[in-house]
Amino acid sequence: MPTDLQIDGHSFRRLEVLTGTPRRRQWSAAEKSAIVAESFALGAVASTIALRHGLHRNQLYAWRRELRSTVVADSGVPMPDFVAVVTEPRPHTGAARVEIAIGEAVLRVSPGTDLALLGDIIRVVKAVSS
Repeated sequence: MPTDLQIDGHSFRRLEVLTGTPRRRQWSAAEKSAIVAESFALGAVASTIALRHGLHRNQLYAWRRELRSTVVADSGVPMPDFVAVVTEPRPHTGAARVEIAIGEAVLRVSPGTDLALLGDIIRVVKAVSS
């Protein structure tokens, strides 16, 4: 509750000045898109990217879900529950690698790829290429 202080016949009010970065930052669509695209890069670590941009990784994951739902909504194609993968035998070259063709897009997957991320990418590519 503000108080009026009487000093030499003048009335003064107490005023608080808050400094520093505001608690909630407003991100433009372009900034969000750039950060999400960076998080889908090969070898990218979402928590590292989020930290570098000053946000929590859960916020980054929410933006990624938002992007996926927007892409699917814009394409008019429902999000598939699964994607069929057909493999072809190839000569062994040492390191196992899988190629997944979805329409015109070809995904090359190396050992150690995060399967959850791969599933997300396949769903988005499938929705966009259909």
